[in-house]
Amino acid sequence: MTGDYLSKIEELVARVGRGQQEAKSRAAELLFASIKNSGVIQAFGCGHSEALAMEIAGRAGGLVPTNRIALRDIVLYGGEPLDVLADPAVERNPEIAHRLYQLAPVKPDDAFVIASNSGINGAVVEMALLVKERGHPLVAVTSAEHSAGVASRHPSGRKLGDIADVVLDNGAPYGDATIPLPGGGAVGAVSSITAALLAQQIVTEVVARLLAAGITPPVYLSDNVPGGKEHNAELEARYAGRIRRTA
Repeated sequence: MTGDYLSKIEELVARVGRGQQEAKSRAAELLFASIKNSGVIQAFGCGHSEALAMEIAGRAGGLVPTNRIALRDIVLYGGEPLDVLADPAVERNPEIAHRLYQLAPVKPDDAFVIASNSGINGAVVEMALLVKERGHPLVAVTSAEHSAGVASRHPSGRKLGDIADVVLDNGAPYGDATIPLPGGGAVGAVSSITAALLAQQIVTEVVARLLAAGITPPVYLSDNVPGGKEHNAELEARYAGRIRRTA
């Protein structure tokens, strides 16, 4: 079974990694334009899709002008009790998106990357609608197959892919897992892996555009190499109050 999963991953990584070149280029151009204009890339995802936001915001080899928005921000910054996050349906509540946007250090020139494998839950769809209403560029990472196979949970009936300026397909199958089990169900999810690949490809494309424009890319070093922590602190100071780094 491990070998079967590896074969599935190799196939998907090749397809996702080599495909959608036009969409990847358009996504990189939107994010490059934001950074060039002193904007920050705001990344948002719920559940396992938060892994995409973690790939974009605050990691070695990544861009410094990035910020991760997460459901727990309503506790960390909004003063809500911790138990509100215990509700498994919290990501289905459209109203929470307004609170998250309000609490985030968002400026007009910021661009957004929102990830959701299904693209249907209320918080994600409402955030996408809010982002576009406020005039921000929006890149979505989602599963085209899964999203097409389920109904929206947002009152508008819309899905994440209906709203974004650029949509990147993470290639995950319906239900995410890839290897069927004899008694039903499946094992071997892939969306986190392919979404991480897409995130890193976009970041490298943005950096290439910054270099071509004669701009020194504000890129993190690992804190675990000599001088890394000092290098990062100096760059982060340029975006004081614009980026948050939480666990």
